[in-house]
Amino acid sequence: MSQDEGSPEINLDLIQMVQRARMLHDQNARPSDYSAVYWIEANRPDGDYPAPTAKAGEWRVTLPAADVDAAWERVKALTAQGELGYKSKVSTQGPSNRDERLLCVRTYDAGDRSDVERVGEALRALGLTGLTYVPDKGDTPDVTGN
Repeated sequence: MSQDEGSPEINLDLIQMVQRARMLHDQNARPSDYSAVYWIEANRPDGDYPAPTAKAGEWRVTLPAADVDAAWERVKALTAQGELGYKSKVSTQGPSNRDERLLCVRTYDAGDRSDVERVGEALRALGLTGLTYVPDKGDTPDVTGN
């Protein structure tokens, strides 16, 4: 469909600009400071890393709201250093559960068990407990990482 027929043209430059602005915002954001933005994210730097596949997954941990800022600072720092997965994110205060936050660390491929375990060990070394690994696709079982 042409733009004349009512189909809006996708502006990829605008999308990238919005994504960059969000990442700049998220660099200094603390989960306890926000309720309108549902996720705060941190990405690893560009480098010689495997690209995420269709079989990516994530480590998840639910934290008390009182503990989430300190945990997020540690996870965000290691993500920015390229020591964890390709992306980390943390939920902010939502309407359904004001006492807990979900922290997630994305891995590039759930089938790469050594990478999945490496990231899990790094999270445990930060003192995080109650970790669960969840693949994006249902063909890899969940891993409990306590």
